[in-house]
Amino acid sequence: MEKLHYIPDWVKNGIIYHIYPYGFFNTPKLNEMDSEINNRLEKIRDYYSHFQKLGVNIIQFSPIFESISHGYDTTDYMRIDRRLGTNEMFKEIVDELHSLNIKVIVDGVFNHVGREFESFKDVQENRENSQKKQWHFINFSGNSPNNDGFDYKNWEGHYGLVKLNLSNLDVKNFIYSVCKYWLGEIGIDGWRLDVAYQISKDFWREFRQ
Repeated sequence: MEKLHYIPDWVKNGIIYHIYPYGFFNTPKLNEMDSEINNRLEKIRDYYSHFQKLGVNIIQFSPIFESISHGYDTTDYMRIDRRLGTNEMFKEIVDELHSLNIKVIVDGVFNHVGREFESFKDVQENRENSQKKQWHFINFSGNSPNNDGFDYKNWEGHYGLVKLNLSNLDVKNFIYSVCKYWLGEIGIDGWRLDVAYQISKDFWREFRQ
């Protein structure tokens, strides 16, 4: 039987400490995209001894990518949210946690993006002429509650969460490049995959490669 739900041994026997970063680090609720970067991530260092006393060997971060508000409305997969800090700071934290024998898992929100994501903004601007219209499920005969002049698939009726077309080759290759960056360059150990049940098994088969 195909093991699409394979779980590494270090997760099976792990003690996970889950951090929702926008609450844990007490960030503003909304991301002012022109605001200065604030390295709130460094405050996690105050908890290292606490993690060790609890026997924690995995830290799971809820979404940390640049987003509009709660983290699940991604605007840039390649950057840490400016309310939390920088990629360089996060890599330092990952390295320090590894030195304490603590692995790091990050929330991979790949089913949908925020309305400020580059591909969706391109559709808003260029409509039928957009080179990115196939990145989403756009219905130019309809209209959204935001009066975009078109309708689109979203996550369970939440129009702030625009569904990605993960059968599109460009989208798939983009997501794979995102994963390779965070696993390779930053050094995270794995992903917690958001709403995985809404994404095809074919995508996950390729994802695991």
